[in-house]
Amino acid sequence: MKAGSRLKLLRRTLRERRVLAQYVRELKAPRLQPDQEAMDARTLDLVASLVMACPNLERLVGFYPVYRHSFDRLTYALSTRPRLKEHIWIIGENASITERSQKQLPPGLMDPEQVDNFLHFHDSWQSLTTLFLSSHKQGVLEKDIIIQALHRLPSLQHLCIANLDVDDFDDTTLQLLPPIQSLRLEDLEGVTFWGLSEYSRTKACRGIKQLVLVRLDITYLSSISNLFLHLTNLRRFTLVQESSPEVAAGELVFQPVVASQQLLYLHWDIALPGSANENLASSIRAGGFPSLRMLRAPSDHDGMLQMVCRPRAQILLPSDKYSKAYRPTNGGDFAGLPRTLFTDRKLAQQRIEEARGTAKFKVVVEEDGIVHEVHDIQGFMGTVGSSITYSLEPDVLGSDDALINFPDLLNVSREVTPRDGCTGLWNASHPAGKRWWSHTERFRYHPVDLHRFF
Repeated sequence: MKAGSRLKLLRRTLRERRVLAQYVRELKAPRLQPDQEAMDARTLDLVASLVMACPNLERLVGFYPVYRHSFDRLTYALSTRPRLKEHIWIIGENASITERSQKQLPPGLMDPEQVDNFLHFHDSWQSLTTLFLSSHKQGVLEKDIIIQALHRLPSLQHLCIANLDVDDFDDTTLQLLPPIQSLRLEDLEGVTFWGLSEYSRTKACRGIKQLVLVRLDITYLSSISNLFLHLTNLRRFTLVQESSPEVAAGELVFQPVVASQQLLYLHWDIALPGSANENLASSIRAGGFPSLRMLRAPSDHDGMLQMVCRPRAQILLPSDKYSKAYRPTNGGDFAGLPRTLFTDRKLAQQRIEEARGTAKFKVVVEEDGIVHEVHDIQGFMGTVGSSITYSLEPDVLGSDDALINFPDLLNVSREVTPRDGCTGLWNASHPAGKRWWSHTERFRYHPVDLHRFF
């Protein structure tokens, strides 16, 4: 079977059985690499024709081509689906925009036709609840266009903005976001600790229940305190960055340093050692997080955060014994290994074993002044009575990264493992021969729920 044959057969079925096509809510197409240009035109047109055959389509899964501010049938087809609930924009480089950027500064790099086309795509998406905006290889999407597009989506609840240049998204743009429930900001040079503090005071952010900040390099812990103070509906918070946010010099500090009365889940990953982990642990001990039930801290350098959580006997997962990660042989020292979630679990388990090797309490059985028995109660890592569970499990099963990232969504490698592929060989005994059963290799589908990003 030639490439695309199955899609053509599906298209024919949907066109001939229109009643059946009305029930299609989700469409899974073969994944594309962002740089896969050769088959783009034919594949895009084919998938577009499938989209047009499904009048009530809500999501197109696993197929996220780059939009380069030029017309393509798939983007147009999706823009005509009024019940679409999620969409991912991957903005690619455009030759004319690149040429203009060498002669002038933004704004104004996109010509009026490109602006009108992009905004018009959002007009029919009255039911869209989830939107991703990301740049691929210097793709340009200017500030005012982003805000105009977002305000055309009345049902928008979950928003992810990533990899945009400082000229496309900054603190000012952040203040103009519409009211939403979930927000993820990732690799945005234009967003600073000042912008986050100001955003926390806007009316639009009061309804946020889930907030994810990835590699924004927040400098001061007070910015996080302001977020917790003003986001009274916040239930899940994620912070991932290299540097440790510190208390500003001369700032008067009271315990708890950071606090949230309603937070249920906290992902805290500060790669470089600093006072952030210590301040968070102190705040938890001081009762700053009474509702917290789950803490995931991959970079728990000295086990301070593990110590304030409920004791666990086992952190390692059953699959860790099959991990391909390097296992040290010199005394089981994992501290010098390249950092992965596997080594983080190993270090946490090592702390548990070390605590278990020492006696925490002694129970003495005495009668009439005579000691009959002495029992040693083994030590443990954690705080008895704590309601917080310490977790080091990944968002994506089998991943070495705790937090789900764009590569998990876009990377084709999860669908190109030779063991998972099917070429029809299972039916090779058919008397018609290879021409009948052989087809382009089709890979096992690994679904990724977009809500995991929040």
